Amino acid sequence: MDTLSRAERGERMSRVKNKDSKAEMIVRRLLHSLGYGYRLHVGGLPGKPDIVFPGRKRIIFVHGCFWHRHEGCPNNRLPKSRLDFWLPKLEGNRERDIEILAVLREKGWDVLTVWECEVKDIQRLTSKLGEFLDD
Repeated sequence: MDTLSRAERGERMSRVKNKDSKAEMIVRRLLHSLGYGYRLHVGGLPGKPDIVFPGRKRIIFVHGCFWHRHEGCPNNRLPKSRLDFWLPKLEGNRERDIEILAVLREKGWDVLTVWECEVKDIQRLTSKLGEFLDD
């Protein structure tokens, strides 16, 4: 049973961002501090990627562990109520991510996914981003 009323749950869910999330902002600030230039949320590409490096033909998606089902992550847990609603929704997100990755790679883009839980370790994230972009 949900502990919030339908109206309270709706109001809380309306506050969930699909861009400019805390994790995305951390990644963007880090990339900027490292001297990388990028474009944001390019609409002409499948999945409207979070961060795009057109000259390098590289893309970074910053995914929330819950919303995109980060395998093995403690933040990837299912809600306790309304599984008939949540499971298809979350699995649909994951399946769509897989399809988008395939299309982008087919078009010649290199793609990196940064998970929300990874932004806690800035040194490791810096290395990961550097390896991806300086390849």
